[in-house]
Amino acid sequence: MKQTSEILFQDKRLGFFLYLVVEALMFATLFATYILFTPASVGADPSEVYELRTVVLTSVFLLSSSGTLMIAEKGLKTWDRKKIWIGLGTTFLLGSIFMGLEIHEFYKYVHEGYTITMNNFLSSFYVLVGLHASHVAFGLGWMILLMGQFKQKLPRSLFIEKHKIFNYYWHFVDVIWVLIILIVYVPYLF
Repeated sequence: MKQTSEILFQDKRLGFFLYLVVEALMFATLFATYILFTPASVGADPSEVYELRTVVLTSVFLLSSSGTLMIAEKGLKTWDRKKIWIGLGTTFLLGSIFMGLEIHEFYKYVHEGYTITMNNFLSSFYVLVGLHASHVAFGLGWMILLMGQFKQKLPRSLFIEKHKIFNYYWHFVDVIWVLIILIVYVPYLF
């Protein structure tokens, strides 16, 4: 017999997967737009704008956060509160560092004259990568709520279900970042 919370969350998981499908379609559209407009016929070229160091640093921090989230996932299986705190806290820290690096990247590009209005390449770049960054920022807020609920000792089964749905989201954001690395950055860095 299934636990009551698992039955209650089946529709929420399904709804969330449908949401992720819509998000994937939106990102697919933005990737297609980026591919169509890059490189631009006038203005900056991606090889002039992107820096390998920034891409490597941001990638290390964000992709590591999926690994640290797995610490929390393992803690959920045995209800090891210490592992859950370490996993969520470290994931939050790594995600926050990623956001700081992304903000710095955008700030640097703008101050070098690579603005969103320079050409279609930069417009599509800022929209695609900026939308991803907004998803990371949303995920950081969601983690704060999760940590607050964990601290308030939300019933175990309810917290586990909420954490599972968050895991789907965070891993989705990481998959999008891998695609950004492969489609946006790599062709122009090497």
